[in-house]
Amino acid sequence: MSAPPLWTVAAMSAAMRARGEGALPATVPGISIDSRTLVLGDAFFAITGDARDGHEFVEGALKNGAGVAVISADKRAKMPKSAPLLVVADVLEGLRDLARAARARTHAKVIGVTGSVGKTSTKEALRLALSSQGATHVSAASYNNHWGVPLSLARCPADAKFAVFEMGMNHAGEIEPLTKIVRPHVAIITTIEPVHLEFFLSIEGIADAKAEIFLGLEPGGAAVLNRDNPQFARLERAAKSAGVQRVVSFGEHSKADARLIKCALQADNSTVQARILGADITYKIGAPGHHLVMNSLSVLAAAVLAGTDLARAAIALAQQVPATGRGVRIALDLPGGPALLIDESYNANPASMRAALALLGQAPIGPQGRRIAVLGDMLELGDSGAALHRALAKPIDANDIDLVFCSGPLMQALWQALPSERRGGYAETSAALEAEVVSAIRAGDAVMVKGSLGSKMAPIVKALARQYSRAQAAAPAQG
Repeated sequence: MSAPPLWTVAAMSAAMRARGEGALPATVPGISIDSRTLVLGDAFFAITGDARDGHEFVEGALKNGAGVAVISADKRAKMPKSAPLLVVADVLEGLRDLARAARARTHAKVIGVTGSVGKTSTKEALRLALSSQGATHVSAASYNNHWGVPLSLARCPADAKFAVFEMGMNHAGEIEPLTKIVRPHVAIITTIEPVHLEFFLSIEGIADAKAEIFLGLEPGGAAVLNRDNPQFARLERAAKSAGVQRVVSFGEHSKADARLIKCALQADNSTVQARILGADITYKIGAPGHHLVMNSLSVLAAAVLAGTDLARAAIALAQQVPATGRGVRIALDLPGGPALLIDESYNANPASMRAALALLGQAPIGPQGRRIAVLGDMLELGDSGAALHRALAKPIDANDIDLVFCSGPLMQALWQALPSERRGGYAETSAALEAEVVSAIRAGDAVMVKGSLGSKMAPIVKALARQYSRAQAAAPAQG
């Protein structure tokens, strides 16, 4: 049985106050902003991205099978005369209008997720926990910005029972308009860490920006906050100031509503004993890492608040797997035997870097193996950048990392702080470091590659996989 259409074109047109032209379909199965990956019959939205204007791809989208294209009125003259079009004043605002219509029609319990780190892995854990008990819609990839959130919401099927949306920011004022469109019943803030300091005067400013998520919370909704984080009291005050009547805390703190009692961290998974809103439960997470254990507390608290069965939600977390670039493990086949590659190249900040180093410290190695960290710059840290990079020497030592390769001008601070026996190699760019890393790996090693997206560490992962790849294995999620 085929899935029902996502939208009727008539409903889309009404929501966006659009003018229809050409031979319009009655319905569309989905919404796309990429002419290369759209599904036959999709509505193609010609939004303007950071680099290209989507109107350049309308003709290609229609040739690739789009049922209708949504375009701005000022670009109509450049489009084919007989094309099936919905013409709006502004395409992004039209997408936001459609997102508002999607929110108005849904009866789903809606959960919003933000935080300095762990957003994506928490969102994916929620997908597992909620999907076990009803149709669940979750934002794709890390679609958490000014176009990603409305796109994800506009894609929400009318019959969804649960919906989860990730919301990100790197400036104050960015989350408020997103949360007011999403209108969550439950809002999770995973943690507050020194991220995007280039755009904030203090970590308190980051907390205030994340707290904007409370401004869209539905009446009677709940905020789920990290009790162990130093910004907890500030966030709790912000929630109450926004009219939030229920604050649920999670963490190891004795007063946490979702409290970790104990956990066993294995190389490939974790076993957790916790008390979630008064109920004792033991469960397994199918990926390793203390950070995932902590975020699982928020996931299960939110699942209970959304009306699900706690035991079923917890059982589902055994299926947790990583997203691309967030801890995927790749088995390397070297002449003398296997080695392990941990791909953490999607992004980095001080908190996620510490978590990744802890995971590397847990990784198994062979008799002659070493734990090797290949690290690129953490960006957007402002004047604190050098100090925060230098501070990574402590978790490197604590987790018994044997060898460190560094690339980028900021990582120079860490390189200088490392003892000589831990220095593997340094280069100004990841491209210049690549060959040295590839040649240094030997059988039994566990190698972790991480850096901010702009530091371009992913090519090193690809080079290692291309040279030595054998297979991919289960791995930790890192958001």
